[in-house]
Amino acid sequence: MSLKAKTLFITGASRGIGREIALRAARDGANVVIAAKSANAHAKLPGTIFSVAEEVEAAGGRALPLQLDVRDEAAVALAMARAAEHFGGIDALINNAGAIKLLGVEALEPKRFDLMFQINTRAVMVCSQAALPYLKQSQGHILSLSPPLNIANKWFAQHGPYSVTKYGMSMLTLGMHEEFKKYGISVNALWPKTMIATAAIEFELGGRDAFKRARTPAIMADAAHAILSSGGRSISGRLLIDEEILREQGQSDFEQYRFDPAGGALVPDLFLD
Repeated sequence: MSLKAKTLFITGASRGIGREIALRAARDGANVVIAAKSANAHAKLPGTIFSVAEEVEAAGGRALPLQLDVRDEAAVALAMARAAEHFGGIDALINNAGAIKLLGVEALEPKRFDLMFQINTRAVMVCSQAALPYLKQSQGHILSLSPPLNIANKWFAQHGPYSVTKYGMSMLTLGMHEEFKKYGISVNALWPKTMIATAAIEFELGGRDAFKRARTPAIMADAAHAILSSGGRSISGRLLIDEEILREQGQSDFEQYRFDPAGGALVPDLFLD
């Protein structure tokens, strides 16, 4: 199925996976709201809401760049209203914005935990709540980038605070799947099977050298596309893995997604055994 003329509201869409989801939808002719804090160029992190908007339109979509801090519920509500007015509604919310710091309780500053909780967990509730009036109209989708609930001790031993905030996103996903059933809204989470070559990997998990054993964000974009183009609530309530949903769509060759075709064995992402 195609996302042509569908309106996607993507948080954290100025780079990485969010940008790739935006460009994949644009190739269908979708309307894409690029909602992120990055309005100005960053010395180390390429991409702004405006540069991605240009890329979306060049790829065949329509773009609305909105500078947004997902911690500000009033600003989120205003952005949703502006997006719905501009494009005539909202068909999908992609909760992609994220914060990461892989430290344990002893070393992590409370303000850093607050940041992760607000951008990861709380923003899923705030953004979903603000999008709800429009998603009721479209019987659309909510997709959050969070992992399956693998409650193994090892995922809490070194970075418990981060794990709590990501698992919180997944638990909200399961809750909204049930809560929004009466509105016909589909709710899912999506997580990569392997490391993805993004800024989070570069700055938290070993630098660009780690990219040699990672996949590109394109696999997450293709998986998100498969979820967002699914009919009704046919797959709602599932905490999906990128490769898993693509295999269900009949795809079997994943070599195209390697960042470095000559790299070593791919590294599984966090929270996956």
